[in-house]
Amino acid sequence: MARFLYHVTMSLDGFIAAPGDDMSWLGGLSTGPNPAAERVLGEVGAVLMGHHTYAPATTAEGKVYGGRWHGPIFVVTRDAAPAPGFTLVPAFTEAVAAASEAAGGDYVAVLGATTARRCLEAGMLDEVLVHVAPILLGDGVRLFEHPGGTRVRLDPVELSHAGTIANVRYRVA
Repeated sequence: MARFLYHVTMSLDGFIAAPGDDMSWLGGLSTGPNPAAERVLGEVGAVLMGHHTYAPATTAEGKVYGGRWHGPIFVVTRDAAPAPGFTLVPAFTEAVAAASEAAGGDYVAVLGATTARRCLEAGMLDEVLVHVAPILLGDGVRLFEHPGGTRVRLDPVELSHAGTIANVRYRVA
């Protein structure tokens, strides 16, 4: 059975994208090799993302993780144009089921804050792996946002660093 892992790089002030879903700040990070990130790529059997994450991803010629990972990618969207390498699925539950089946016993990497929140609310998010980058964005898309607030307890699994990046991995309690 697949496990769901929210996998993301975050600024030190808690943002995963700058305003307007701008991800260009990631290109300015010179981090060198990151064993925690490379290890997780070998554990991913499928990717699940929402339409906000999909738009920037399609500019990378149908690839995620900078082209270092290849496999099935499912996008929860009703109104995006199809692109090679991506399977567009209009309903969240259908996309989750398809990604889970495709991943088999491996992880489904969840990309995007809204999709991760929806997985968490559905009780299917198993782990969170955050690469904390040494940059302050000041505004943008938060790692986790739930209007009105909610508490989610996380149990530590791993803490490491690679160059200037801190890697923190938690299990959802």
